[in-house]
Amino acid sequence: MDDRAVVVGGGIGGLAAAIGLHRAGWRVTVLERAPVLADVGAGISLAANGVRALEALGLGPALRAAGRPQYTGGTRTPDGRRLARMDGRVLERKLGTALVGISRARLHRLLRAALPDGALVTGAEVTGTGPADGRRVRVHATDTVREADLVVAADGVGSRLRARLFPAHPGPVRTGATVLRALTHRPVATDEDFTLTWGRGTEFGHLSLADGRAEWHAVLPASAGAPPGDALETAREEFAGWHRPVPELLAATRPGEVLRHDVQELATPLPRYFGGRTVLLGDAAHAMAPHLGQGACQGLEDAVTLAAALASGVGTDAALVRYDAERRPRSQSVAAAARRAGRLGPQLSAPLAVAARNAALRLAPDRVTVRAMLRHADWTPPAPD
Repeated sequence: MDDRAVVVGGGIGGLAAAIGLHRAGWRVTVLERAPVLADVGAGISLAANGVRALEALGLGPALRAAGRPQYTGGTRTPDGRRLARMDGRVLERKLGTALVGISRARLHRLLRAALPDGALVTGAEVTGTGPADGRRVRVHATDTVREADLVVAADGVGSRLRARLFPAHPGPVRTGATVLRALTHRPVATDEDFTLTWGRGTEFGHLSLADGRAEWHAVLPASAGAPPGDALETAREEFAGWHRPVPELLAATRPGEVLRHDVQELATPLPRYFGGRTVLLGDAAHAMAPHLGQGACQGLEDAVTLAAALASGVGTDAALVRYDAERRPRSQSVAAAARRAGRLGPQLSAPLAVAARNAALRLAPDRVTVRAMLRHADWTPPAPD
């Protein structure tokens, strides 16, 4: 096979797609606009579907060696009262794996290590695409023009390639929330592997990592034009008095290492995930709110499904139709569920609504929480034809 693919974007989804295509026999180049791979980012908790996708790419052993299973945790109120319990052992029995916590930088390194030598090109910002001879696509990037049989647009929520394919689409919209994320610079003792704490219109969560450090995130209301300010000081003011280990996590964080960004999503679903020989993947296709922790997992599902379709022998055009038929309904359903989860969960701010939410969670049996997690995490990679 001499099919060539150009993957635009060197994030989790793009790297996973490149690995899958390489394993399927394609010659792959990943174009990443960042000139230097700084390996920044906080942490990520991968549900069973994300773990299974990485296993399908041959990265299961590396993930298990680098990650930490998330067995204990749940949802609490700011004073520490339990709202719902997350039992990772139950998930492990039902799905074959618990959630796995890992730093994004470590996951990126695992993915890059699985690429063929020379496949990743940094400092290459894609400025456009156009037709070439035959069915090929010409990709215009920094100081280079490449031709490919397939272009994988994994260029994130603000995807330029998506805008070119669907110029009438309204694009991403802000959800009205800002997320702060960081890794502690030293180990922090925590009672549980994974927690979410819901206040009034706010959320604070943490996950413990294999090296004893922890990742934390905070979701706060924010207007579109809110000044960035001191992110760590903002978190310390907002979450002062919350239960442990929130104060300990913030105290173990360096001010300059807190990431801050406004949350955006594709509230208007796309009519399809491809156009010609360009296919959309990850946030470029279905950027979603973070409330189910499924954004990266859905991108990993995309990567494995795309590679399986292209390896099936039906031809590239038919494979893209198959990919769209398999991925668009599921990923758009998960995106809609994430939006609902935010509105009915941490985004509630009215006192009566918060009290009703908390009462409902306390009264729900643990099996209801498990069933809700299974609804999105129970995914099986497509079998080879």
